[in-house]
Amino acid sequence: MELIKRNIHMDCVKCKAQTQMTLEDDVIISDSRPDAAKLIMDRGNVIIEELKITDDHVNVKGKLAFNVLYLAEKGSQDAGRSDVANMEGSIPFDEMVFMEGIKSTDTVNASWDLEDLSINLINSRKMSVQSMISIYLVCEEICDEETAVDLYSQEPVEFRKKTLNIAAMSIKKKDIFRVKEEVEVPGSFPNIFAMIWSEIIPEAVEFKVLEDKIAIQGELRGFFLYRGEGEEEEICHYETTLPFAGSLDCPGAREGMIPEISFTAENRDVEIRPDFDGEERVITFEQCLDLDICIYAEEEIDILSDVYGVVKEVSVVEKNAEFRRMIARSSGKTKLAGHFTCEDEKVVLHKILHTASKLQITGKKAVESGIEISGVVNLQVLYECSTEENRYGMIKGTLPFEYVLEAEGIDESCIYPVQAFLDQMTVTIIDNGEVDVKCVLYFRGNVYRSWQERIVEQIVVSEPDMEKMAALPGIAIYMVREGESLWDIGKRYYVPVSVIKKCNDLTSDEVKAGDKILIVKNV
Repeated sequence: MELIKRNIHMDCVKCKAQTQMTLEDDVIISDSRPDAAKLIMDRGNVIIEELKITDDHVNVKGKLAFNVLYLAEKGSQDAGRSDVANMEGSIPFDEMVFMEGIKSTDTVNASWDLEDLSINLINSRKMSVQSMISIYLVCEEICDEETAVDLYSQEPVEFRKKTLNIAAMSIKKKDIFRVKEEVEVPGSFPNIFAMIWSEIIPEAVEFKVLEDKIAIQGELRGFFLYRGEGEEEEICHYETTLPFAGSLDCPGAREGMIPEISFTAENRDVEIRPDFDGEERVITFEQCLDLDICIYAEEEIDILSDVYGVVKEVSVVEKNAEFRRMIARSSGKTKLAGHFTCEDEKVVLHKILHTASKLQITGKKAVESGIEISGVVNLQVLYECSTEENRYGMIKGTLPFEYVLEAEGIDESCIYPVQAFLDQMTVTIIDNGEVDVKCVLYFRGNVYRSWQERIVEQIVVSEPDMEKMAALPGIAIYMVREGESLWDIGKRYYVPVSVIKKCNDLTSDEVKAGDKILIVKNV
């Protein structure tokens, strides 16, 4: 007698940890940059350079990279005719994180959240940088559940199966998707003399599983602030949106599988090159998307649930196994709006140049109707004034939000990864120093339920208890008890279910309490 088994891949979290750190430093503006009169805009990015794993600990090394856009002091060295300049810098960190149960042979995924970034001028050559960073570490492992799905026996034996609907882990890996694009500034714009500030933001990124591939599509929103050629060295800004599409090889992928793919946008490169006429008008850029790929396969599997012998004593050894199934797939959107005022009351807004935004989910929980998601959208609105003095500035704002993503059947025991996206943002000047902001938030998420199932691990075969067998009647009329099935009755009397059905002219396995069943001993 031999069990036919199958390995079912399930992912589980072995251990996880979180740490929060404060980074502070005073940064000197390099000699190649002009003196600073006023800070306009800033951004930060956490770069994790090394994860060194030892028993129960992970050493995280990296840096906070930051960029600052500022107004240069009039007449400062190398300021030229432009009163806008930028600088970049970084603050290193080295943090030892306790992670109970981690081993040096394990693999750890790291993510981060820049909770706060504050950059202020100390003087015209020095800036103060303060930030709060959260680092999230997760060690996931693939658990192979060796599950009995069939039984081979040369001896008479009865067995039954049950059907499980599961979402099995099919593919788990990391990959990089590179987007290379170029754009030529319109003819009404001057040639590019020097790039001052640039942002490349991936938006509306979607993934679809195909045969041995993952299809990727989305948009890149590019903003470029540059100094134009000519005596005036005019400050110009250009914003554009470019669609992109492509695919990554993914052996084993099949259409219809469920993708759980997250990404971080890293390694943005921007270069200026000449057009066909030799004029510096073409902007080329490359954006790398670092992908964390999990792909699940929904399937029905029939597993062995019970066995009994007809001529020999047969028993099963069971164990608990954990499985996962998807119970809901949902998406939704909501509108968000806010009103913001410039801190400087004397400012007369002339033009909105660019809006930098960061969407941050701060909490999620299962409620009766779905997933309650809360978070904030942090905004930096870059504007141009109608006056030459302090010509450029920024309005900061925060838009809090709460949204319930409908998901039928969810409860707190479920797993519900959620992704959120920002789209259709518009900023409108409504008064001298006031703006209205409107945008749309998109949400999507899948809900999984994990549960433990008793599965057959081993079959034990022994010689029958002859006294017990002899005590069983050769023929009996049995009255079905509440909750009993033909399987229960056959197992008690060592009689195949098929024999019971034949003797009683039954066409199904359904019986009810009080039914009288004829039992004819098989051996």
